[in-house]
Parts: sequence; structure tokens; C-alpha cells
Amino acid sequence: MLSTAVLVLNRNFQAVHVTTARRAFCLLFRGAACAVGRDFQTFDFPAWAAAADGSGSDVVHTPSATLRVPRVILLTTYDRVPRPTVRFSRANVFTRDHNTCQYCGRNYPRHKLNIDHVVPKSLGGDSNWENVVCSCVSCNRIKGGRLLKDAGLRLLRQPRRPAWSPLFRRDGSEWYAEWQPFLDPEGRLLSRN
Repeated sequence: MLSTAVLVLNRNFQAVHVTTARRAFCLLFRGAACAVGRDFQTFDFPAWAAAADGSGSDVVHTPSATLRVPRVILLTTYDRVPRPTVRFSRANVFTRDHNTCQYCGRNYPRHKLNIDHVVPKSLGGDSNWENVVCSCVSCNRIKGGRLLKDAGLRLLRQPRRPAWSPLFRRDGSEWYAEWQPFLDPEGRLLSRN
């Protein structure tokens, strides 16, 4: 239970991170964070401990108390706004493309996928968001070091830089209903415009 996920918000109620319940309890106990309940109520550690009813599966038992695991915490001194751009990485390319080969359209587990340069590096292609796509092994072999027209392949979608940073990857990670007001359905930061 202490390794389950907890959404971390900055003082402006903006999602900035996902941490473990163990770390969330440490932050609550030190006064560095407040638990966020229903209707956006905030609780310090003593109030959160008093509010626990001991029922449900999301509880931690200590020798002297039963504590409900907070699913959202609000940092009391953190107000930095997260970067609106996504770091270019293999995992983030898979997330952007939803683990789907951009040539054949089939969905695969990540261990069966490759990264493919639309314009091959040998022909001057760069490793950036606009030139890299998720590809299955079979399609990657067919394409090889050629351009799309030469390999007889077409892209499902033109690759581009994601608009918002994925807060965490949803590949098997638990996602809680309490997080819904702070994230979009893909697990990304909501726009605050």
C-alpha cells in the first residue's frame, strides 16, 4: 500500500509529479504538504489522521492508528510551474504514439517496438520529435535505411512534438478517480489558459 501512487500538486493546484504513498505521508507529517480531499478540502496531518474511518482498502495500519492513503497532496511551499514541453526520449515517443506502429497500425507491448527515423540518419535525418516514430520490428525491417516512398510505406500520423508533458506513463500504472480534476484522460497536465 505504501508504494501506491499519489498525485502531487503545487500551491496553485497544478499537477507536477506522482510520488509514492510513503513519500506523501512523510511530506504530510513534516508539514510540507496537505492532503486534498473531496471538494478540494485540504487537511494537515493531524486533521487527515482524525478523518480516517479505518474502512476501505486504501488504508495503512500503524500500531496506534489507521490512516487513509491520500490520493492527492498539495505542497505548501512549491509554486514552480512545470515545463510545458516534453523531454525527447524513447519512452515518451512510445507514449505519444500509444505503443502503436505508425506504419501498420498495430498495437504492441513496448518490448516489441522500435524507434524509427522517418528520414534515416544515414540520409541526414535528425533524432527529434518531428522525425521519429514508434515502429514494430517487422515494419522497421521493411523500411530499413530508406525513405518512406522507396520502402512503399505510409505514416498513420505525421510525427510532432506533444503539446503537454505526460505526468507519468499509464503503462500499467494505477490511475485514481481523485486525480481526474487535475489531469486530462491521457494522464497529461491540463492547460491552465
